[in-house]
Amino acid sequence: MNQSKCPVPREQQPTNEFIELSKSKIFSWPKTKKSLVLILTKFWLGSFVMFLVISSGSVYFKTSLLKYIVLSFFSSLTIPLLISIRLYLGWSHIFNRLMSEKVEYEESGWYDGQVWEKPLVLKEKESLIATIEVKPILKNLIQIFSIILALALSGILIFQNNNF
Repeated sequence: MNQSKCPVPREQQPTNEFIELSKSKIFSWPKTKKSLVLILTKFWLGSFVMFLVISSGSVYFKTSLLKYIVLSFFSSLTIPLLISIRLYLGWSHIFNRLMSEKVEYEESGWYDGQVWEKPLVLKEKESLIATIEVKPILKNLIQIFSIILALALSGILIFQNNNF
């Protein structure tokens, strides 16, 4: 954005917010689907070990080793699920700011919010960034979120409808 015409502070401009989010260590994970899957798998395995330790104190599960492992396996999906939700919310916010025709900003605090309408050239530029850069990230996050959710729900069904 041209600083002379744009009243929006530099750090609140959607393009700059996108650049900062892209540079962020955590929010750069979903840029490639393979790296995100690898990171979430590591979190899943780590939380599986943690849930095994937590569940080991239960008297109920000492009688059934299989239930103990199955419950720990599927309940450990909550950690990658929460991480993927957080990543989705951050990227979705940036996508909406880039696609918006108006920029809401604060000059000095929450009490003095303003709205600035983007010029046509800026709308086109930011819409292109949103479509080419951010939309595939959101698509990958939705796919991964769906897989994690399907696994978690299948785990609930397996645990509820069995006699092991």
